[in-house]
Amino acid sequence: MLIAVLLSFLLITVLNITRQHMRPYMLIIGLVSLGLIFALQLRHSAAGAARVPGRRKLLTLGLQAALTYVPLFFFRSEWGAMAGFLAGSVLLLLPARIGWTLYGVIGLTMLCLPIEDGKPLSESAYYAESTLLCGLVVYGFTWLTDLVVRVQATRGELARTAVADERLRFARDLHDLLGYSLSAITLKCELIHRIALSHPERAQEELESVLDISRQSLADVRMVASGYRKMSLSQEATSAGSVLGAAGVDVEVDVRLGPLTPQVDTVLATVLREGVTNVLRHSEVRRCTLRAWEQGGQAMLSVVNDGVDPDRHDPSPHRGSGLGNLAVRLSDVGGTLIASVREDGCFEVLAEAPMRPAGPMAVAKPEPVG
Repeated sequence: MLIAVLLSFLLITVLNITRQHMRPYMLIIGLVSLGLIFALQLRHSAAGAARVPGRRKLLTLGLQAALTYVPLFFFRSEWGAMAGFLAGSVLLLLPARIGWTLYGVIGLTMLCLPIEDGKPLSESAYYAESTLLCGLVVYGFTWLTDLVVRVQATRGELARTAVADERLRFARDLHDLLGYSLSAITLKCELIHRIALSHPERAQEELESVLDISRQSLADVRMVASGYRKMSLSQEATSAGSVLGAAGVDVEVDVRLGPLTPQVDTVLATVLREGVTNVLRHSEVRRCTLRAWEQGGQAMLSVVNDGVDPDRHDPSPHRGSGLGNLAVRLSDVGGTLIASVREDGCFEVLAEAPMRPAGPMAVAKPEPVG
């Protein structure tokens, strides 16, 4: 649209000077000057033109001013539209105070030639007003063009950010889900391997439990792909007690919480699952306590286990970022996470979240259909 507007003003000037029946060489000079002015105007209207070095801006503006005012002495008022291009350029390239001052001066200069040619003051005012209007049109269309370019660039950046956030969400959910499920399946399979011959009935029960965990893992992965999954803290506590018991851990489960919103319930269930996953990774753990209670309108969840080696460090570059993921999840609902070694040597993961988070997070998302 900007180029179409500039070409329209250029065509009007071409028609004005060709009807004067001037000598061919003068017409050629005029057309060449128009082509140079058009090229300079495209440069001044390009994105980022105002950020070029000041000396370069003054050079191109000076050249455009010369190509604007010198032909005025030969083509007179018929060349007036080109002064509008110059008026738009000074608004685009110069600081506001200087630009608007020169813009007004350029408009006033267009009063001189018509008066000198003996034309009435009303016609002189028409040429001045047309020049100022042309400058505003050039300035406005250039500004809008730059705005559209920036909006499109911002839209692309937002799209890339949304894709990155979705990848992070998917990776975080898979880590939280499959870390626990695979650890539980591994432990139960090891237990089945040990008792398959001596306690076949117990092995059969554990095998059914493995099948249940694998089916639940498949369902969880499908929910992750759909963008929303709902988990229950009470159900996770029951499952965690069963898995830890199968691993030979002396586990105590004490969940005393009232109704929770789906978001808080899911987040606390995820914290519990990750905490149990960490417990399952340490074979020296012998006791584990899972507690959930309400305190001052806050839902509290604590996972405590013994068997902590303060010198232990996992050097693997793929050891995961479970606690970091949990901290992000809790912050989304206005909660906090503390993971530390207590004075008695036990490791504790303590999560705190509001029973009723305020704002948009308190609105339950609909479960996917199908």
